[in-house]
Amino acid sequence: MRATDEEVAQARAGYRPTVGLDADIGIERQQGVEGGERFARTALPGGAGLTVNQTLFNGFQTDNNARRAESNVLGQRESLRFTETATLLATVQAYMDVLRNTATLELNRNNVAVLQEQLRQTAFRSQVGELTRTDVAQAGARLALARAQVSAAEAQLTASIGTYRQVIGVEPRQLSPGRPLDRFVPASLDAVVGIGLREHPQILSALHAVDAAEAQVKVLEGRLYPQAGLTGQVAQRYDQEQPGDSAATASISARLTIPLYQGGQEYAQIRQAKEAVSQARVQVEQVRDQVRAAVVSAWGQLEAAKAQVAASQAQVQANEVALNGVREEARVGQRTTLDVLNAQQELLNARVQLIQAQRDRVVFSYGLVQQIGRLTARFISLAVAADSPKTHFDQVKDLWSGVRTPDGR
Repeated sequence: MRATDEEVAQARAGYRPTVGLDADIGIERQQGVEGGERFARTALPGGAGLTVNQTLFNGFQTDNNARRAESNVLGQRESLRFTETATLLATVQAYMDVLRNTATLELNRNNVAVLQEQLRQTAFRSQVGELTRTDVAQAGARLALARAQVSAAEAQLTASIGTYRQVIGVEPRQLSPGRPLDRFVPASLDAVVGIGLREHPQILSALHAVDAAEAQVKVLEGRLYPQAGLTGQVAQRYDQEQPGDSAATASISARLTIPLYQGGQEYAQIRQAKEAVSQARVQVEQVRDQVRAAVVSAWGQLEAAKAQVAASQAQVQANEVALNGVREEARVGQRTTLDVLNAQQELLNARVQLIQAQRDRVVFSYGLVQQIGRLTARFISLAVAADSPKTHFDQVKDLWSGVRTPDGR
């Protein structure tokens, strides 16, 4: 963004004069005969001059170059805003993934503890003749599976912590539960699509690209116009003819250049630039279609996540009741050990699905807000210092000189 800001200063340089100072010095040796006498002279010819050039008219090229640069800046600001929304969404995903994987790991560890107790009881009942070695083997196999699931959950949590550190910059510590961003979600799909098509940064960036392309056509057309300017010179020369000679000159002149024909290159460049404008307009429509599809998809994902949370909660409750019933029935011999193990596994799966659904419910709400271009620190009122790209732009747009950036580099 800051690098693009400098394009405006570069374009506006066309309004200003150029000033140059030149100097030269040499040595001159003359030998010959003059009036019947031989002579030898040595001179040190040299001088210095100051030249000032000021463009008066260049076919509005400077104006259009400035407009093109400003459109590029506006487009880059939208690209920066899109990067901000994508970064914040990645932050939410990393945060919720750590919460999900932490909860999943705790469920799997608890499952191991439950299955260890199940195996102990099964082994005891086998010793007294109530159950068989098959029941013991089934319980042992399910315990081994649970321990493998714990290892997989630990690996997933470690990976999500690494992503969290990469995106957010610190290690996760005592994370609070995530909450959906429902207060910024529009009430209907039509409203969501309308906001996305109006405010999405990629669409606005593409529109600014059209403006820049149109300004470039005007810049190239300006090369066919007459060019007018002023040149002022001041010079001092020494030792031009005889030692000690000097002369001072000063001049100011106006120049007018009317291009007639330069081989057709300018005309080809203008035609090429016009085709680029058409291409940029097509890209705007392409981006609009992409944004519309993404917004509709995000809306559908959020609605599905809401339904999934409700269904998963009901599934967990039903599986809890079923597990308690199977255990009671197993005590009186109406259910096998495998039935109990299967009921326990189904409850675990349902709880994991609920955690995943709750994670998706939060992430997809942020994702929908991001797809309409509103997931920014300013819009959702994050408690952070807001950085305005206009600040840097105002610092550099009218600079006449200097090689240091505003931050001192």
